[in-house]
Amino acid sequence: PSRVGVADIDTAVDSPHPDLARNIWVNTAEIPGNGIDDDGTCFIDDHNGWDFANNDNNPLDAHGHGTHVAGIIGAVGNNGLGVTGAAWSVSIMPIKFLAANGSGSLDNAIRAINYVTMMRNRGVDVRVSNNSWGGGGYYQSLFDAIAAHNRAGIMFVAAAGNNARNTDLTPNYPSCYNLENVISVAATDNRDSLALFSNYGAASVDLAAPGVNIYSTKPGGGYQFLSGTSMAAPYVSAVAALAWSVAPNATVSEIRNALLSGVDRIPALAGKVASGGR
Repeated sequence: PSRVGVADIDTAVDSPHPDLARNIWVNTAEIPGNGIDDDGTCFIDDHNGWDFANNDNNPLDAHGHGTHVAGIIGAVGNNGLGVTGAAWSVSIMPIKFLAANGSGSLDNAIRAINYVTMMRNRGVDVRVSNNSWGGGGYYQSLFDAIAAHNRAGIMFVAAAGNNARNTDLTPNYPSCYNLENVISVAATDNRDSLALFSNYGAASVDLAAPGVNIYSTKPGGGYQFLSGTSMAAPYVSAVAALAWSVAPNATVSEIRNALLSGVDRIPALAGKVASGGR
């Protein structure tokens, strides 16, 4: 199967991590370090993604969140090291818009999403963006960026949020944008219960995935446990990438339907997520 691309839109990725390095996306149209925009995208030397927080070509993770997400998506499998991502052989595109303190601007979020859409439209096989972030209200500009993602054939997987609230009543964005390519992911624990912190919504949250005490990669070559819907979303991104690797001509809606109809239905999730499953 082909190595399907997943954009990790987050705090960046520790790309040299020995359990990640082999699965980091390489922009083959760009010659690294020559100071020239070889591929004519207006991004100079974006050999391994882009840092929109600092507006440079070196997306380094000074926080740890994006690296943890990356390991869940695609830590290298069968290498005798650490952990294994849900997609063993994948192409992780590091896209940074969240700074070292974990915060980012709406403008940079939109620029990050647009970069991924541009790369897809230029022939890069990126099918999924993982968005383990949220906050703020409804913004038409952000909706429009995600809609452009959809037109390009990119699934937008989003964390449902960690406020223990019903997002049918109090929406969380970007997970609650009503677009066919948006998949909102709640978190479950090791007992297949909805995590105490997880948002939910019979209409606005699509499915759940494990998100409590998840062991994954951290910057500097190490590993750590983290919890959150941020950890649940990348499992879904990885499974979507796996699906596309065996059905490369599938549409976003076909992969979405496969994900939602393929869940394990869990009694504890009935009425909590649209699919009723994990």
